[in-house]
Amino acid sequence: MDAFYASVEQRDNPSLKGKPVAVGGQPNHRGVVAAASYEARTFGVHSAMSMARAVRLCSSLVIVPPDFQKYRTVSNAVFRILREVTPLVEPLSLDEAYLDVTENAWGETLATPVARRLKDCIQAETGLTASAGVAPNKFLAKIASGWKKPDGLTVISPERVEPFLQQLPVDALWGVGPVTARKLRARGIDRLVDVRTADAELLREAVGSLADWLRQLASGIDDRPVVPNREPKSSGSENTFVRDLTNLDAVRNEIRGMAIDAARWLARRRLLARTVTIKVRYSDFTTITRSHSSRPTRDEPEIVDRAACLLDRTDAGQRPIRLLGVSVHGLCGDADTSSADHLPFGDEIDHDNVRGTDGE
Repeated sequence: MDAFYASVEQRDNPSLKGKPVAVGGQPNHRGVVAAASYEARTFGVHSAMSMARAVRLCSSLVIVPPDFQKYRTVSNAVFRILREVTPLVEPLSLDEAYLDVTENAWGETLATPVARRLKDCIQAETGLTASAGVAPNKFLAKIASGWKKPDGLTVISPERVEPFLQQLPVDALWGVGPVTARKLRARGIDRLVDVRTADAELLREAVGSLADWLRQLASGIDDRPVVPNREPKSSGSENTFVRDLTNLDAVRNEIRGMAIDAARWLARRRLLARTVTIKVRYSDFTTITRSHSSRPTRDEPEIVDRAACLLDRTDAGQRPIRLLGVSVHGLCGDADTSSADHLPFGDEIDHDNVRGTDGE
């Protein structure tokens, strides 16, 4: 979908049409942009940017608080349309999905007419535009879907794959963000196709174990199937505070509440988690995560206790904190717990980095 949250708000409030709109929190409360209209994007405003910076870039920006229940309702309508055409729909988020349309309810032999008809159906039912990418595999379809937004339709037929790959920068590769792209460019790997001929050791220095996978993608090879109804791999929550937290008891209370939410989410889904992770962002934007893995559990006191123990391995109470988060990973069902016998107890992983995503 095109600028999904912002487009829904512009649809429902005609006075917002044609104006730069950002959906998210207020700048004086450390709000973050959840979605930006295309009018706002011309000023450089984009999602995950702090709202304070967005307002500095665009003084006429209209800020709309998010209404996730409304977006979920629209999302359900879109996915209902998709699933009427093929059962092979793999959701990526509320507003994005992969479809395998090799076989489809319309009996179309080519994917392009399917994409065109889906776009028309979505617009007729929701009043919103969607962009589609048609390609032989997921990697190429994902890139193509963003090629001519908004309301785009880009087709990469098999004979066009190589010319298309030749024009892409290295950060078009799956899993290559700004930091990794800088590492690659520092080693002379500027274009996607440069990955193919890059020295193997040089590539591993930059991307580690992703090297072989990225080399495949750079050749246009992606054999992953479309997997409908993918099970969640993790769940959690985080909160950016209006004022930095300095009191250790207040920090503990926040962590406890998030850990309880995570445990109750597991209970509702009848899932267990092997790993508990906390995230701490200090006032200078230094961000750390602390993780602990053990036997799968959904026991609320245990998850709370593990999160609290992880907090003890941070500088909470000594350094001001602007963001906290708790998440659970390594999810499995009750029938899968036997595999936990192969996991080491007390496996702990620490990660530190310099910047976070709430921007300012």
